Parts: sequence; C-alpha cells; structure tokens
Amino acid sequence: MLQDLLSPGFLSGLVLSVCLGSTWWLWSNASNDAAQDTRADFDFRVRELVNNIAQRMQTYEQVLYGVQGLYLSSDFVDRDEFRNYLAGQALNEHFPGIQGVGYMRLIGGKQREVHTAAVRAEGFPGYNVHPEGQRPQYAPVVYIEPFSGSNLKAFGFDPLSEPVRRAALELARDSGLPAMSGKIRLVQEGEGQGLEQAGFLIVLPVYHNSQPRRTLEERRAAITGWVYAPFRTGDVMAGLGGERAAMLDVEVYDGDQVGSASLMYDSQPGPPQRGLRSTVQKVRLAGHRWTVRISGLAGSGVGAERDGKAQLIGAAGLVLSWVLALLAWLLARSRVKARDALTHARQLADELKQGQDSLLAMAESAQRSQAVLRSILDSTVDGILVDDFNGGVINSNRRFRELWNVPEHLDWQSDGALLLQQVAAQLQQPSVFLAAVGRLQRENEVQQELLHLRDGRVIEQFTRGLRLGSEAARLWSFRDITERTQSERREQTRRQVLELLATGAPLQTILDSVVRGVEEGNPGMRCAILLLDEDGSRLFVRAAPSLPPFFCAAIDGQPVEQPEGSRREKLQLGRRIIVADVSLDPLWSQYRDLAQQADVAACWTDPIRGASGQILGTFAIFHREPQSPGVASLAMMEQASRLSGIAIEQAQAAVALRTGEARFRSLYDNAPVALWEQDWSAVRAALAELEHSGVDNVPAYLRNNPSQVARMAGLVRIMDVNAAALAQVGAPPGTRDASLLTLAQNFDDSAIDSFAQALAALAQGAHLFACESSFLRLDGVRRQNELTLLVMPGHTQSLDFVIVSTVDITERKRMNDELLMLATTDFLTGLPNRREFMARLDDEQARLQRDIGGQAAVLMLDLDHFKRVNDEYGHATGDAVLRHMAALMRDSQRKIDTLGRVGGEEFAVLLPGADMLAAAAFAERLRQRIAGTPLTVDGHELAVTVSVGIAAMDAADASGDAALVRADKALYCAKRGGRNRVEQVDVCGEA
Repeated sequence: MLQDLLSPGFLSGLVLSVCLGSTWWLWSNASNDAAQDTRADFDFRVRELVNNIAQRMQTYEQVLYGVQGLYLSSDFVDRDEFRNYLAGQALNEHFPGIQGVGYMRLIGGKQREVHTAAVRAEGFPGYNVHPEGQRPQYAPVVYIEPFSGSNLKAFGFDPLSEPVRRAALELARDSGLPAMSGKIRLVQEGEGQGLEQAGFLIVLPVYHNSQPRRTLEERRAAITGWVYAPFRTGDVMAGLGGERAAMLDVEVYDGDQVGSASLMYDSQPGPPQRGLRSTVQKVRLAGHRWTVRISGLAGSGVGAERDGKAQLIGAAGLVLSWVLALLAWLLARSRVKARDALTHARQLADELKQGQDSLLAMAESAQRSQAVLRSILDSTVDGILVDDFNGGVINSNRRFRELWNVPEHLDWQSDGALLLQQVAAQLQQPSVFLAAVGRLQRENEVQQELLHLRDGRVIEQFTRGLRLGSEAARLWSFRDITERTQSERREQTRRQVLELLATGAPLQTILDSVVRGVEEGNPGMRCAILLLDEDGSRLFVRAAPSLPPFFCAAIDGQPVEQPEGSRREKLQLGRRIIVADVSLDPLWSQYRDLAQQADVAACWTDPIRGASGQILGTFAIFHREPQSPGVASLAMMEQASRLSGIAIEQAQAAVALRTGEARFRSLYDNAPVALWEQDWSAVRAALAELEHSGVDNVPAYLRNNPSQVARMAGLVRIMDVNAAALAQVGAPPGTRDASLLTLAQNFDDSAIDSFAQALAALAQGAHLFACESSFLRLDGVRRQNELTLLVMPGHTQSLDFVIVSTVDITERKRMNDELLMLATTDFLTGLPNRREFMARLDDEQARLQRDIGGQAAVLMLDLDHFKRVNDEYGHATGDAVLRHMAALMRDSQRKIDTLGRVGGEEFAVLLPGADMLAAAAFAERLRQRIAGTPLTVDGHELAVTVSVGIAAMDAADASGDAALVRADKALYCAKRGGRNRVEQVDVCGEA
C-alpha cells in the first residue's frame, strides 16, 4: 500500500492538487486586493482632479476680486491704472488658461454715441460697439489686458447682445457674486489660435462706491459695469492634475446634461471604451454647474477591472504546479533518475543566480537614477536646502552652496546650525533670518522673506514645511533677485526724481529723494551727495539725511586740494575709491576719530559727472562695519551717481530757465496779475438740483456725463477782468468789456475735464483749486494756462464770488519739451546722443536677462579718414559729412533699431532681436549704401566710407557697455584690415 501511495501517478496527482488549490487561493486574494486598490486609486484621482478644477477656478475668481478691489479703492480707474495693476499680476506666467482680464462698462442705449466718441478720443479712432443694433443697454469691453493679439477682437464687444453671456452678467449683477457663463465661443477664437476650443466667462459686478447694494433693487440701480476674464476650456484644463490626470479620460459638459451639444472639453476624443471604470461628477463653479465624466484609459492601470499581478500569480501558479508534479513524478519514478534530477536542480540554481544578477542590475539602475536626480537638482537656478525641525541638514544642491559661499571644508552635513550661521553672517540683518528659522515649526506652512546681503545682493527666500516619508522637514528655496530688485528700485527712484524735476522742486529735495531711494533698498547703507562749488575748489554736503549733523558739518566746505579724505582724493583722480576699513586706510588718518564717533567704518565713493564728462561732485556710501562692495553694490552705486548727475544738471537747467523767465517777466513789473472775477452761483444751483434728484456721488456723475459738465460751464458768469487778463486773451487794446469773454478763455472744449475737476472740488467745499488747462483766445488761437481758483471767504455756500488767476504757460511748456530734446539728442545729426543710446542699450541688456533665448547685436561705425576731411575741406564740410552719414543710417534702420552718435565721428546701432548673421547682413548693406552714396560739396563729389565692428549682446554681461566694448574692438580690427569693411568679434580673435 505504501508503494502504491508513493507511486509516481498518485504522488504527482497529490502535489498537483495541493499546488493548484494554493494557486487558486492566492489568485483569488490578489484579484480582490487589486480590484480594491484600483478602485481606491481611481476614486483618489477623481477627487484630486475635481478639487484641482475648483481650486483653479477659485484662483481665477481671486484675480477678479483683486481687480474689483481696484475699482472699490477709486471712484474712477483709468486705462493706465488698469494696465499697470494687471502687469504686476503676470497673468500668462501665474494663471494658465486665462485669456486676459477686462472691464465692461454699462451704458444706456442713448449714450452709445457719446461713449464711442469718448473712447475714440482716448486714442482709438477705430473703436465701435459691436455687434451693431439698437438695445436698451450696452456693456462693451473698454479695458482688456493684455491689450494685444486676439484680445483686440474683444475691444468694444457687447456681451449683452448674446443670451448666454447676458445671463451670466445679470446673475452677477443681482447676486453681487462671481458668475460663470455657459458654453460659448470666445470672440478671441480665430486664425492663429490653433484648434478651436469651447470657452466661458467669469464676471464680477462693479457698483457705484457711494450707493447701497443690500437689496436686489439697490444692486441693479448701483451697477456700473463688470470685470471679467475669458477662458478657453482646453487651456484651463491643460496640465491640471499633473501625471495622475494624464491617465484619465476627462470630459466636461456645460450644465447637468451629458451630450455632444454641451461638451466643452474632452481630453481623449472618441467614443468611451467599455470595461473601464468611470464616474460622473457635478461641479458648481461661480454660480454655474458643470458635469464632469471621468474614465480610466486602457493600458494605464487606472479603472481596469483586472490587474496584471493577479494574472501573473495565476499563470505562475499553474506553471509551478505542473513543474512540481512533474518533479514528484520523476523523483518517485526511480532512483536511477536521481542524477538527472540533481542536474535539473543545478539548472534551477543557475536560473536563481541569474535572477539575483538581475536584481543587482536593477539596484545599479536605481543608483544611476538617483545620480541623475541629483544632477538635475544641482542644475536648478534656485538654491535648495532641506533640513529637519531640529537643525539637521538632510540635503542641499550646488547652487545653494555657491549662493551662500559655503566653503568646501565646512562640515555642514553634521552640523546644520553651523550652516545657518554661515548664511546669517552674510546678511545685513541676521536677526530677520534667524527669527524666520524659529517661526516655521509646522508642516504645510509657507513663509517668504527678502534677505539683503552685505555685498548688495537681494535674495528671495521661500520656506515650506513638508513631510519626507515619516519625518517632518523644511524645504528652503533661495533665488537671487538682485537685478530685478535693483531695476525696480532704480525705476522707482528715477520716476520720483523726474516727477520732482517736472514740478520744479528744489535741488535739495531732488538729491534727498535720490539718497533715500538708495537707502530704502539697502538698509545697512548711509549715503551722501557732495557737490563742488562754482569754481571747483571746495566740496559741500548737499544731501545726507542719515548721517550725523556733526559729521556733515566737519566735511562740509573742505578744500578739494587737501588729500586727507577719500572724497577729495576721488575728485582729484576722477575715479571710484573703495575704503573697506577707514581705521586702516591712510586717506582717513585725520578723520578716524570723527568716523568712529559717527559710527563710520567703511566708505565707498563714485564720481558724479555731467553730460560732458565734467565732475560735479561725488556720491558716497558709508557703512557701520568694514566691508568691500560686491558686483551688485558697484552697479547700484554707478546708477545712483549717474542719476544724481542727471538730476543736478536738470535742476540747474530748471533754475536757469526760471531765472530767464523771471528776467523776462521783470519787464512787466508794473503790470497787474491776470485776474478774473466770476459768479458760479448758477452752477451751485444746478449742483443742488442734481443732489435733490438722487445723485449721491457728484464727481462720478460729472465724469460719466460730459454733456452736463458742458452745460454747467455755460452757467458761469464773468463779472470783471483786469487789463492783464484782457491782454492774455487778445482783447482789443483799451477795451474793458467783459461781455466778450466766456469760460472758453479759461477752459476750452478740450479742457472740459479740468473744469469738471475744479467744479467737483469747489462743490465739495474746497476754497482753493489749482490746475493746468488750455484756453481759446479771442482771435481763435489755442494756448495753455495755469489757473488758480480762489473762493472768497463767506461765499463757499453760494460760489457767487470766485477769483481766478491765470498764467499763460504755453512758452514754458514748449521750452521744457525742447530741453528734453536737447538732453537726449545730438544737436548736429539729430540722432540720440551717447547718454540716450547707452540708456537704451542698458534697457535692451535688461530685456535679454529677462528673456531666455533672446538675442541682440551692437554695431560700432567710424568714418574713414575723417580728420583728413576736416583738414582739407574745413569743419563745415566735416559737419555736412556727419549729417550725410546720419541720414543714410536713418534710411536703413528698422523701427525697433536705435541709432546714436557716441563720439566725434563714431556712431552706434542697436539691433534688437538680431543674431550675428542678420547683424552682419545689415552692416554690409549699410556699408555699401554709404560707400555708394558720395556727398556733393561745392560741385565736387566727396567719397565717404565707413568701418564697422559687430558684437553680439550677452545676457551674462553686467551691462550693455560690455557688448559696446567688444564691438569697438572689432571696429579697430576693421581699421587695421584696410578700412571700409565689416568685422566681427570672433573673426578678430577677441571672442
């Protein structure tokens, strides 16, 4: 019986039965587990996708709320304010899918023509409300940003003309909340947009700020317009959900029904596949409902009813069962087959070893993948540091160590506190950084800080709490934004200085503005501007708001010839002086006690030069601790010196201009000021009627109803004028008849907005109002004036006694325009001068640093043998050659190119967007054009040739001047090569 039980047939059958039973049990459990995991994974992906859709739409709503807040903060938002606000939002960079942000202004059916004329007057002669047709109300799009490309099609479009859009506008108006439209075709869709997509709008109402809107009727009465954003559904859904969403078939339908007519988006066009998991979700967004059908994709492992793991277990179990049964049959068959069985076992061992080798290969592949990830991390622009909340450093990339100058010998991996001290030691205010380190102690918390380094750099820091595996950690991200910050700061300071110059502010005020602008962006610096006196023998402190008075008094008025201070030494040599430690530098030997008392440990100075290169003074920067400037600090100091020079020369020119005007006006010392006595009582009565009729916000009403403003202007009565006023408007000599005059002699038709502002100010109780306007003389000549309206005491409520003084500023305006032209233009050729060309060159350099992949080129041109022309024909002929050269350059330039005269016979050309090949072609055409166009002088033809050097601009350069230097080297290479030729930097061996 035992032999029968151990027979090959019985033993192999028993083994096969046990193995098949085990295989079935394992396969059943694996199938159930796979089905549960697949369902859970599918449900998670669906929830994540739906949440991402809702979050993205909430983000878009927040953008509109921001624009609505802009209108809430002001009674009127003009086009420039709207554009500047949205330019800071960087829509294309931060909000994918959004086509733009616009503003629809609600106008009545009878106001369409007035509205169209007003917008055309703003500089849009082709503006029209479309589509055509008479309607009770219109809501044309008057503002939209970015105002370019396909968005121009929406300019003037009236959404009230279309039912779907109108329903969204009315819902937003009645609810006061964001409202989404149904499926529409955006007016921006058209050629150049690729495959046409379904679109929708999100609108947010804008109400009168002074009118209540608690009830439905009040909101309908207070509505003035809507801010809105158009979206292409495909762009909104692009990239939503990341790699998880890419494994799903997502269909978005408008409303509650699923059908081809309401389909707005389909990530995988075509009929849905059977046998895959799917679900239908209802999403409510901005008062509107979407139906989202989500299905798994075949082969993606998402939504499939079976899993490959269970199939593998079943197949492997079957094979293994038959193998084990066969082995049992062979073992029981005979001991004779034992050797063969042993051989077979060795073969199985070999296969096992191959499997182990495969595992080792997979481990090596994983290590290589980690090396690749590490390489990617080290190549990022941002510095990355990961540590735990106890100060232990987990990881960092190469950019972080470069950014913070971490020495190679520093054992930062074992001591995170040592690494943070290394970072804090380079900051101007280490306490800010160390306080931020202590504040972040929770996961999912995000902090942002701006760190100012001692070397002048500015670094933007983001800190986020996260979880790595089972451990809590912090992710530090550092980005060098020095150039961007300095550009913004320079632009802000420049605008402030220009505004002060435009308003005629004193030189002291202008210089204080320059100094404070530098100090605000660099908290550890104290700055001063010292200027030479008229004979250049002494140096006086003109702006030093942060320095102690005793220190300023000690260095004020010191002779320039004395070499004790770094400021005087700098002025003698006309160069930059860096004193990193005043206690060790011999230049400060006589001032060390004074510097110590004033808490001055380092001093950097840079010369302030005028347009012609003469030294006007020095720009000094003082520090409380010894230190040397970095590249960013040197660039900032150079920009501050240049801006100071411009401000000084402009202020001096303004003083000279005002002095000339005073001398001119002194001829009329005995003439009285132009005065007008006017009666505005009828205007006051008209304003009272408006208030009784329910108009709460009179200034806003006047801005929206120019016809009413013109009517009120006709109610002003001119009671009396003096001789100066009559002379100002060109009245006949000797006449005193005021009946010939109207308000047009103060505010003509083009200045009606200024009159509306004056009217609003006086109506609100102001006693004094000043503005600029244009007026019409009695002989029909239009001129500009400066008005001051004074309501005499006791007449504020009636406005029946208003004194208006006017000054004709037409000539002053013209002279200011001429001064601006002289400051930026070469007087002989009419081309931009060196300063203007260098400014545009720096602007292009900044654009290249922002635009990855951008390109530009610079050309330097020099007339060949120009000195011989002056010697043989005279300077008059030389000037004619220069003008001839400038004319030929103008004929050859593109609209975006910039020409400039940078020296005596040297010219330069900036070619934005041009590579070296295009720049060489342009230079060769220009050279041939000049050589083939001789100049005729006194009946004789004078041949003119030019040598040209070309260099490409590089975003890595600190300034545009580096490219100009390379082009100048190529120019001299062309001259050495025989003149009348074009050379490039690389050809000359200077690359």
